[in-house]
Amino acid sequence: MARPQRNNASKAKPAGAYTCLQDLLNLRHRARGFSFLPRQPVHSLLAGRHTSRLRGRGLNFEEIRRYQPGDDIRQIDWKVTARTRRTHSRVFTEERERVTLLVVDQRIGMFFGSRKRMKSVTAAEAAALAAWRVLEQQDRVGALIFNDSTLIEVRPQRSSGAVMRILQHIVEQNHALDLNSGIRSNPGMFNEALRRCDRLAKHDALVCIISDGAGQDEESRHLLTRIAHRNDVLFGFVHDPLEADLPAAGPLVFEDAGAQLEVDTSQSRLRERYREDFAAARASGRHFLLHRETPVIPLSTAEDVAEQVRRRLGGVRAR
Repeated sequence: MARPQRNNASKAKPAGAYTCLQDLLNLRHRARGFSFLPRQPVHSLLAGRHTSRLRGRGLNFEEIRRYQPGDDIRQIDWKVTARTRRTHSRVFTEERERVTLLVVDQRIGMFFGSRKRMKSVTAAEAAALAAWRVLEQQDRVGALIFNDSTLIEVRPQRSSGAVMRILQHIVEQNHALDLNSGIRSNPGMFNEALRRCDRLAKHDALVCIISDGAGQDEESRHLLTRIAHRNDVLFGFVHDPLEADLPAAGPLVFEDAGAQLEVDTSQSRLRERYREDFAAARASGRHFLLHRETPVIPLSTAEDVAEQVRRRLGGVRAR
């Protein structure tokens, strides 16, 4: 997504341009009212025909033993029963903890926002909420935080220290964003993050991708299909209202990857095509993800992030 030049980060930093560690720490007290575990309410994004229920913790096989009154008949092992002529049941135990892997985008293309906050800040806050919530559920949380040149890996652990490391790396990458820093946009880092995620998320993990999806291509779809085949995937689609609806602001100069283009936004046909292209691209990506039973959570820069997460994951609005 190209960025209007008048959005200049070299001036005094307005509220919402950057996050800070204290803000992300404070979100621990707001990481309530939503859950990544099963049994979502009927109105939840995770319920319904076209999206999967997140599986929560899995089951580990423990043993085969003689059938006992009260055993679930669906767990009867008919092969062993036929061989021994005595009814036997398979016994499973619930996994003690589940791995959640956050994939957080902090590329220069995320350094854009026309309302309350930048997309990069929206992604940072969403990641913090998810990390604190997973820790509250006593599961392990790790992360892949990436920008246009660096990919940071934090191994999953069930500790406040792991969450702190995740938030510190997010803040470091977030504060490095500057339109005058010479950072060159690197769409290929999206796939690089997915490749690393494919290697780390072996099975039954929850993968939360928080990004605007810039740079996705056929390889991205192949990687997401592989990841979703073995794990649950939740996609937090970060967007800004200006990306969906170009205002009639007259001539504007847009810049992307060093190239500049001046357009007259007062032309109604131009704005209409702009809206249509964005809607088509978003619908295509959403169809692909939902076809693979991957829930999509739209995260707008114009709204409170915690409220959006609660609303989308079936929680109740905070008072």
